[in-house]
Amino acid sequence: MNSDYCGQVSDEACCSAQSAASYIARCAQLAMVLEVSSSPKPGNIDRHHDYDDTRYEHFLASAISVSPVIENAAWGCASIGESLKNAVYQSNCWQSGGNTHFGAFLLLIPLSIAAGQLLDNGGTFDVDRLVSRAHEIVRAADTDDALDFYRSFSSAGVRVNDVDEFDLQDEGSLASLKEDGVTLYDLMGISQDYDQIANEWVSGFKNCAFCAQTITRLMTASEGEDRIDDINHVIVYTFLKLLSENPDTFIRTKTNIETAENVSVQAKYIISKIENNSYDLNAFRGDIENFDEQLLERKLNPGSTADIIIAGIFIALLGGLRF
Repeated sequence: MNSDYCGQVSDEACCSAQSAASYIARCAQLAMVLEVSSSPKPGNIDRHHDYDDTRYEHFLASAISVSPVIENAAWGCASIGESLKNAVYQSNCWQSGGNTHFGAFLLLIPLSIAAGQLLDNGGTFDVDRLVSRAHEIVRAADTDDALDFYRSFSSAGVRVNDVDEFDLQDEGSLASLKEDGVTLYDLMGISQDYDQIANEWVSGFKNCAFCAQTITRLMTASEGEDRIDDINHVIVYTFLKLLSENPDTFIRTKTNIETAENVSVQAKYIISKIENNSYDLNAFRGDIENFDEQLLERKLNPGSTADIIIAGIFIALLGGLRF
């Protein structure tokens, strides 16, 4: 996929880096809104389901609130760690539902910085170039980024596994990080085997790119090819596809690896039925809704999967996908 990034925006508007940053921020906002609005999306908050303390509207508020943070990141005005800290702050200022997008911010921020560099001065867009540049950016993340990352946890209310000797709730870990010169990329490398977001950093955002390419391919397929022309359906399908192949680490953190793997097996069963029947999600809506109700009842929410889907939608929108 290679396209002029601004779609139908005027040539005059496209020529400035500030315009590119604004475009990137709007793509990020829309990606977060589309993800949380997609339904039925098994186990997670959507337009039809809230949790006891967190509502659909909290996610909408969070998505809208961080626009200036994403724009500054794309403009090159802030580091990854500083942008993450600011995104959490803005999200908390505008809603009271707790952690909504922490994992998504960890993906969107480096991808936005990369997009800002690539699209500056009216450049062109390509998925491989974007994720390659984002990987270079996260590899250059430093100890200050790691410190900002740690400081964001308490305010975001994130449920996480500790990183080896670094207790994410212990202020003493900050001193150890600084003394040892541990970077944010180092932390992600330590966590990659049990955290999907960390694995995206280390692997070069492979699943983010996969989701973007899947969404774009299905939405733009020619007649006679596998096609899903409903944006809601294609997001739900891609969510299930990713979940079927990657046990969700947010579920694993809350429960155990066996539970996460079982959820993936259930997703794979539904995906098999969809793919063997011309990608007709309407025919299997009942299966998806039953899966959704089961996960909601057991309080199993594939939050890491949702974060990667957001990044995938973001990349697809950057590339010019419209619906």
